[in-house]
Amino acid sequence: MEENMTDLLDSLGEAMVQLLCDLVSVPAISPESGGRGEAEKAAFLSQCIRKLGIGHPERFDASDPRAEGGLRPNIVVRMPGSTTQRLWIVMHMDVVPEGDRSLWKTDPFSPVVKEGKVYGRGANDNGQEIVASIFAAYALKKLDLPPARETCLCFVADEETGSLHGIQYLLKNGLFSPQDLVVVPDGGTEIGDFIEIAEKSILWFNVRVFGKQVHASKPNEGLNACRIANELSVDLDRALHSAFPDKDDIFIPSLSTFEPTKREPNVANINTVPGKEVFAFDCRILPGVLLDDVLKVIDEICRRKANESGALIEYEILQRNDAAPPTNSDAPVVRLLKKTVKEVLGVDPVVGGIGGGTCAAFFRAREISAAVWAQEADTAHMPNEYAVIEHMINEAKVFARLMLQGL
Repeated sequence: MEENMTDLLDSLGEAMVQLLCDLVSVPAISPESGGRGEAEKAAFLSQCIRKLGIGHPERFDASDPRAEGGLRPNIVVRMPGSTTQRLWIVMHMDVVPEGDRSLWKTDPFSPVVKEGKVYGRGANDNGQEIVASIFAAYALKKLDLPPARETCLCFVADEETGSLHGIQYLLKNGLFSPQDLVVVPDGGTEIGDFIEIAEKSILWFNVRVFGKQVHASKPNEGLNACRIANELSVDLDRALHSAFPDKDDIFIPSLSTFEPTKREPNVANINTVPGKEVFAFDCRILPGVLLDDVLKVIDEICRRKANESGALIEYEILQRNDAAPPTNSDAPVVRLLKKTVKEVLGVDPVVGGIGGGTCAAFFRAREISAAVWAQEADTAHMPNEYAVIEHMINEAKVFARLMLQGL
């Protein structure tokens, strides 16, 4: 049976590559990032699922007037099992924007297959796992093998921008229970030897600096918001790292991180002193640090800079996710995943925490054990993002065995 499964999934490699290329060709960027949402990708995936005959794609649509059709779609495909206990494999359909196109060697939404890899935005995050889960389910159907427990594939919206219309929406609608086994394949290593059981808190905020716009030849008559924002960004960076230096070796990296990231355009020409600047920080904070304490530091530094400079300074929280308690390292889903990965890939995974945010955090906040695993190259959100084809096929083998595996 194991040999048949392995041989079948190896033979489906070309079909997997084609589906991944098709997914890359359908951008699913959130409205917050200038896109239309996941409607087109959800429709394509539903059609593919029906064609493969692996189950009926149920739709759970969250309302979002900014998105195409006013909806953010979520899809669930259920496969009956030998027991009523459920195994969930949760992936996200949305992708981040391509960023600076000049850094891409190929069009980010025109997939390229080269040297055992599929290049394109979303190929790695989270396309290869979507494809692997679908073909794992297809392999079970083809071999007439019932899952050990009810298996649910879940394709969600909005993961990249907070999950309000994705997994949070589904949790509020009662789709999950504390007895469920939840696997979120949205992060891992090249050899598949790491299972994530904990995540840091996430805090995104932006800062608006208001000065006075003038001609650059007369800066004394204005108030340069660009200079003030530059200084404030450095002040925040230094103050936050200084105030919260603690380490926790379960996480990679072990420190809280406070990264200045996005900056909005200001003036269109060089010879104008800008009167407004907007910049953002992405903070990934160890669970032992209270986010309210972080916000106190941000508030203090912004007030101090406003008093020093005479500028009006405002800050806004864009996303706040307080870290949930970690999944127990001996939880059934972790034991099941460790056993399966070792049997399929021959590696013995270690468990730990990450700074990245995944859907697993929202399950943990509701006291539902969730584990994150994937075998993948670390190219998410990068220019020239790619998925390794061998990794995708290996993931399909792990997911298929996971569906068949008893505790």
